[in-house]
Amino acid sequence: MFDNIVHNVSKCITLTADETRLFTDLLQHRMVPKKTVLLRAGEICQFEGYIEKGCVRIYYLDENGFEVTLTFAVEDWWISDIASFHDQTPSVLYMETLEDCEIFMLSPQTKDHLLERVPSFERVFRMLVQRRLSTLQNRLINTISKPAAERYLEFVDRYPTIAQRVAQYYIASYLGVSPEFVSTIRKRLSRKDKNT
Repeated sequence: MFDNIVHNVSKCITLTADETRLFTDLLQHRMVPKKTVLLRAGEICQFEGYIEKGCVRIYYLDENGFEVTLTFAVEDWWISDIASFHDQTPSVLYMETLEDCEIFMLSPQTKDHLLERVPSFERVFRMLVQRRLSTLQNRLINTISKPAAERYLEFVDRYPTIAQRVAQYYIASYLGVSPEFVSTIRKRLSRKDKNT
């Protein structure tokens, strides 16, 4: 049951059998149906979660009330609103399951307990934050410097399974383009594939 999350952590640190047991004992296992909102803007994020199965979308509402997708998360990814979770302040984000999900969660209290008992977990969470920052930095640079068609191709290349699993309008929201634009690019690519 815990093989994947333990493997994920073991990429950063080596755990003893006792440390592994403590870690897995602290995890809350949740089966979450598709279309469940895990976090709403204004709420305080009470979890850091590891996705064992499924797909989650993280987004916010712009000044016109339109959803802007910040990221998608699938198996072997961690999810949270870091600022809200650590500072215990209201979130500006929404998190919604796009598929039936299986998630392992740590609360602020269980995470603190884990860090007290196994200080090497500081490295795990530091590495997670560094990866998130790197991903967001690359996304920001791409959004500013690359045309939309190139951003779409890069998205599909980097996240091929996500592109097949989420609705076209969510991908459009992530790229900052219209769903019609994504549809046009897909048709163009499909024609190109048939001609090669």
